Amino acid sequence: MATKKSEAIKFMEKLCGGPLTMAMIMKSHRLCEEMTQEKYAKQLGLSKQYLCDIEKGRRLVSPQLAAKIAKKTGYSVELYVKIAIEDLLRQQGLKYEVRVSKAA
Repeated sequence: MATKKSEAIKFMEKLCGGPLTMAMIMKSHRLCEEMTQEKYAKQLGLSKQYLCDIEKGRRLVSPQLAAKIAKKTGYSVELYVKIAIEDLLRQQGLKYEVRVSKAA
């Protein structure tokens, strides 16, 4: 069963002026937690440079890494993987929305 876009996501996209990206989510989370890139990168098991590249949009997050980040930060794995896949689709010029459904 496909899920509708949550009101929270719609609100965030309206604030950001576009679709959510892993770059936006990761930077927002880091800033809300008042962490430096170095500390956040260490928590995630990434290099500071790799995190910087993600936050600046120079690198995309794979679905596998999105799941790992979600687990380490306590956020929704399904949401992070969905957004990572949508980032990859947008990079390729494909305008698709990924819908998440729970496996039976």
